[in-house]
Amino acid sequence: MTEHTSPSPEEVVKQPSEDVVEQSSKDVTKQSPICPDGTCIDTLGNPRFSSTKKTNHYITDEDGVLIFIEKQQFCFHDSQPVTFEEAGPRQSIYFDPPRTKCAIVTCGGICPGINDVIRSIVNEAHYQYGVAATIGIRYGLRGFIPEFRHNVMELTPRSVSSIHEFGGSILGSSRGPQSIVTIVDALDRMNIDILFLIGGVGGMRAAEKIYKEVQSRQLDISIVCIPKTIDNDIHFVSRTFGFNTAVDKATEAIRCAHVEATGAPAGVGLVKVMGRYSGFIATEATLGLQDVNIVLIPESPFKLEGPTGLLSALEERLDRRGHAVIVVAEGAGQHLLPENGGVDASGNPILGDICGLLVNRIKAHFKQRQRPLTLKFIDPSYIIRSIPANTEDSVYCGSLAQNAVHAGMAGKTGLMVSRWHDRNVHVPLHLVTKARKTIDPGSLYWQRALSTTGQSDLES
Repeated sequence: MTEHTSPSPEEVVKQPSEDVVEQSSKDVTKQSPICPDGTCIDTLGNPRFSSTKKTNHYITDEDGVLIFIEKQQFCFHDSQPVTFEEAGPRQSIYFDPPRTKCAIVTCGGICPGINDVIRSIVNEAHYQYGVAATIGIRYGLRGFIPEFRHNVMELTPRSVSSIHEFGGSILGSSRGPQSIVTIVDALDRMNIDILFLIGGVGGMRAAEKIYKEVQSRQLDISIVCIPKTIDNDIHFVSRTFGFNTAVDKATEAIRCAHVEATGAPAGVGLVKVMGRYSGFIATEATLGLQDVNIVLIPESPFKLEGPTGLLSALEERLDRRGHAVIVVAEGAGQHLLPENGGVDASGNPILGDICGLLVNRIKAHFKQRQRPLTLKFIDPSYIIRSIPANTEDSVYCGSLAQNAVHAGMAGKTGLMVSRWHDRNVHVPLHLVTKARKTIDPGSLYWQRALSTTGQSDLES
């Protein structure tokens, strides 16, 4: 399991007044239970129908998975450990399957496995529950906005039978905010009962707003999310789908950089991988391949100049071995670049070109010292995120998707389906959107990476 920075128990435990949903005049069962630990999952009402899911193993709402398993991190309320509700099929469900209409939307950038998730949602909803229809919303949340004139897609087991063999999303995607009011208007107008939103941190924030708007209108619409980010930076997810595939592909680029570096005198291979705020791909690929000599991530600032800077470390490496491989997460070293103040369509700061800076500074440094240098720069970013999922990720996608359908049919809402401590769980959206998962530079995980590369302390 990938190590990461988790919120402290104090961050997870919240006061009752902050998380209790006001009682609806429409249905008293819509009041969420008092939940001081902030992990309770909202439901649309009491289950009304027997499940049509064929299984001998049902999960109850009392089944839970510990959030913290280390003794020093136990978080208790009223002498009970804090848990996430376990995901899985319920014996009684809220929606009547023959009258249930589902919608799927993908938000943000693409990554391996999105089509696997779409396919598994459609198949589970159709074959296991017999829902009336599942539709796909085109090009992200803008597909709900009438002015864009994007037609919806009818999704059937036949139409999605082979989509898992391809990368990207058959529904397309988009970035940027859209009117939450208009989105909920569209959900209501199309008689959608369950919305499955596949997205990253930005998508989760949008989903939380949609969920609150649905609540305020007292609509019977379930909002269920599946975490999607190639950067693996969503809180309370052991790993996101597509991450393993991305690491596998990144190691191929690193291996090529190593071949280039060893094939020339004073050869340096510089590889850029994705990772805006979190350096999980760079770190995991470094640990997996062990051909990397310097790894740079957003969580660990570094300096270029001076006896403990990157340029001196690179010189020392070339003196010892004659070649070097450097892996850089795209968000690393932003403190070395001027801020442009710009943001992208999702509201993220536009990153500076750290690899462009490194290429220029490394070349200038060695030229000034009249030292030989052969530098090759490889950027496989868009290749990595556009390929189909590998077998491990494909299996994982199916698990997340199936449990998302179980949650939606049970009338659960305002949640993300996650994998936590090797169990499927429901995580309320307000916890998901509190922070972004990053690598702790003081963690054993990062120290293992430094031991693998042998690099000295480059922190500024």
